[in-house]
Amino acid sequence: MGADNDSTFSHFILIGFSDRPQLERVLFAIILPAYLLTLLGNSTIILVSRLDPHLHTPMYFFLTHLSFLDLSFTSSSIPQLLYNLSGPDKTISYVGCALQLVLFLGLGGVECLLLAVMAYDRFVAVGKPLHYMVIMSPRLCMGLVSVAWSCGVANSLAMSPVTLSLPRCGHRRVDHFLCEMPALIRTACVNTVAVEGTVFVLAIGIVLSPLVFILVSYGYIVRAVLRIRSAAGRQKTFNTCGSHLTVVSLFYGNIIYMYMQPGNSSSQDQGKFLTLFYNIVTPLLNPLIYTLRNKEVKGALRRLLLGSREIGEIRAGSRQTRGKLSW
Repeated sequence: MGADNDSTFSHFILIGFSDRPQLERVLFAIILPAYLLTLLGNSTIILVSRLDPHLHTPMYFFLTHLSFLDLSFTSSSIPQLLYNLSGPDKTISYVGCALQLVLFLGLGGVECLLLAVMAYDRFVAVGKPLHYMVIMSPRLCMGLVSVAWSCGVANSLAMSPVTLSLPRCGHRRVDHFLCEMPALIRTACVNTVAVEGTVFVLAIGIVLSPLVFILVSYGYIVRAVLRIRSAAGRQKTFNTCGSHLTVVSLFYGNIIYMYMQPGNSSSQDQGKFLTLFYNIVTPLLNPLIYTLRNKEVKGALRRLLLGSREIGEIRAGSRQTRGKLSW
């Protein structure tokens, strides 16, 4: 089949884990509850951050965006994976594949930059606590988030058409469980050195530059923390910053491996499991990391739960009163 027939593609075949049927059943049983917990955890973070007035701060404004990113990122690929794991059909439409690629690149790029923004927020909070609310004004916060979203979307719009337009000479089989850029590059029937070089350069801008900024910010944060005389103050700062640093480690550990060595240079099986970890485990753990190590979030959850219970008790009491009066 010639390269000119690529334009007639109606679908791709996602090989995924189809060579291991028993593993598919195990993965389905693990991924489905993990996905539901991811939806619950990140939705809870968003709701709590929006409903509790104590959390109307820059840190939780950025955390809300992070949770929304995790929800969107996971939902862009996991439902299709669950469908493919549950039966013999491993196909995905060309439009669906293109949409997966655009979302995967765009949301991943936004998250890289958002984590850098959150590091800057922590740097200001620790380094200049008295001027924190003045520096991190709503206008600046919105501007930083807008820049992160714009750069992530621009990166996706630049790389997705290049990846999708590569000649494939009729090859429809993608050795992955989603339409991810390195996997699609491997399906090309032409030399992809130029494309891989472009990916590497963009990865430096989208992945490594924010990481360097995060590391430098935390270098200043550590220096500032060591100057705090109060042990309780140091512990509180380490707890808050430690949550963000844990999330950064989980996120960057996987993404650097996958995107700094695209194409044939990486182990395909290893890449699948790393992408799976990046897609489901990291978004699942993020809410747990921020709630288990953060007294403010736990306090907000407690206030909301107690408040809803008190409202329920008041309503029940009013119904009983009305019943006695009618009797």
